[in-house]
Amino acid sequence: MEPQRPPLIFNQRRSRLRRERAGPRFAACDFLHRRAMADVVDRLETVKRDFPYAAFCGAGGLASMLTPACGVGARIEIDAARARLDPQASARRDVAGAIVAEEERLPFAPRRLDLFVSLFTLHGADDLIGALAQIRASLKPDGLFVGVLFGEGTLARLRRALYQAESELTGGVAARIAPFAAVQDAGRALSRAGFALPVADVDKVTVRYSNPLKLIADLRGMGEGRALASPAPPLRRDVVARAMALFEAGGGEETFDVIYLTGWAPHESQQKPLRPGSAKASLEAAVKGGAPVKGGAADDGAP
Repeated sequence: MEPQRPPLIFNQRRSRLRRERAGPRFAACDFLHRRAMADVVDRLETVKRDFPYAAFCGAGGLASMLTPACGVGARIEIDAARARLDPQASARRDVAGAIVAEEERLPFAPRRLDLFVSLFTLHGADDLIGALAQIRASLKPDGLFVGVLFGEGTLARLRRALYQAESELTGGVAARIAPFAAVQDAGRALSRAGFALPVADVDKVTVRYSNPLKLIADLRGMGEGRALASPAPPLRRDVVARAMALFEAGGGEETFDVIYLTGWAPHESQQKPLRPGSAKASLEAAVKGGAPVKGGAADDGAP
């Protein structure tokens, strides 16, 4: 029996076209990407190890934010849209190449990379676990993956405003904004894709828009326009106007849930969870005041 394919959520061709068209104006709308890249830099600086050969997907020119403390040597730059690749990449000594590719169809041989960074691309994958598994396969043992993607709370206010406006004026609604994964589900996807020591956390970013149409312009500039596979009628102007009025009346703020994923390609040197039943003392004994559990938070002499 053939494995069941995941449902097609996105029109990948449309998604690539939106990224291509947004390329020339992306730098004016990259505030979330720049913030996320700064966080990635902080994380790499904290790891305190070198990554001689790395791949950065979706980062484009923002990969220039890397510092020597990140330990990144040669890197390959990847994007589904050529316009989003760094135009100066070929002139940089630290760039080994720039290729047009997607994380669901990576061109790397197994165990080729020391580091893979994905910046706001995986939330558009139809098969997130499959894409993560390909990334994991491309990493050498003990190679590091750092991913950034939008989470479930993203664009919640705009979503509600569009639904209410369309329902009021047309009597029906269509899906206008893509579904986003919860941070717990994204973390589980890391484990299912075979990563060791998986960690998922979320940064909730609230942005105030004095003009709600600037939010729409920002989304288009990021290349995040509607790219769902399901058909939908064009948005009428009166629906857009009503939705913007509702959004503004609600305070004009929008939230972006930014999920950070980190995981390691398995290696024998990594920490392993204890086997069930291998603890040195029972939980029951600890609760009853028996032998302290070794490695616990506090045998500090306090009464």
